[in-house]
Amino acid sequence: MKTVAFIGAGSFGTALSTVVAAKGCKINIYDIDEPHLKRMEDAMENIDYLPGVKLSGDYHFFTDAEDTVKNADIVVFSVPAQHFRSAIKSAAPFIKEDALAVNIAKGIEQHTLKRMSEVAEEYFDMQRYACISGPSHAEEVGLEIPTALAVTSANPDTTHTIGELFSTNRLRLYSNEDMIGMELAGSVKNVMAVGSGIIDGLGYGDNTRAALITRGLAEMTRLGVKLGAKSETFAGLAGVGDMIVTCTSMHSRNFRCGRLIGQGMSPEEATESIGMVVEGMFTAEAVYELSQKAGIEMECVRIFL
Repeated sequence: MKTVAFIGAGSFGTALSTVVAAKGCKINIYDIDEPHLKRMEDAMENIDYLPGVKLSGDYHFFTDAEDTVKNADIVVFSVPAQHFRSAIKSAAPFIKEDALAVNIAKGIEQHTLKRMSEVAEEYFDMQRYACISGPSHAEEVGLEIPTALAVTSANPDTTHTIGELFSTNRLRLYSNEDMIGMELAGSVKNVMAVGSGIIDGLGYGDNTRAALITRGLAEMTRLGVKLGAKSETFAGLAGVGDMIVTCTSMHSRNFRCGRLIGQGMSPEEATESIGMVVEGMFTAEAVYELSQKAGIEMECVRIFL
């Protein structure tokens, strides 16, 4: 069976590891936070970020990125978007020439305004690179609640391989040919989720949230099309699907963070209270700068800056 390495031991990476571990794959996990990794190994459970989901199978834990990836057939980057560059830059030299890389982070890099695949192509062969995105709470994937995601790559064979690897009778990956659209949708929806949480925290109703979601979807679609994406991507799993999940659920750390802000916390206090990276808080300014550069007005992003 294949060896699947995970760079980053967060909630969603851990959830996906349980999927391929159940298929008999060998799992290598690396994280820069060694005490967190040790707790995870001792408990065979990610008690910090995904409590209640036991790790069963052939798991191995590493404190060195090279040892984690050097014999892996698939390398999954499950780090926050703003740390993706450093993660792939340090791991890429040790990844086998025939191995595939998968990114699950959703965000726009600050300052460069690059999507994750634009960062990846500086260090890795894009024919062997894929992106997974779509409506998915780590908690539900870990508990094997039926879920559908999208996967894309510049190489259809890579898309197929990753789709087959992670698909089960409870998790279905649908192929998509629009990397730009999937990445932009996944990034902007996190910003909208913070806004949706603020609306909830302020005590506003479903009307207001529906207005934000639908107008936000229209704005992200216009931005995507201007930057080369396909409009239909935003009507699919990576677009409206992910918006629904992230903008309406307490499972969403972006929604919870926004809710705390709406209830009176400062953005800094709310982010710290969540205890995990809130991608939307880091992505909002980058998305707005990108929209201004593209000449697209995004009022639903601007009002939360």
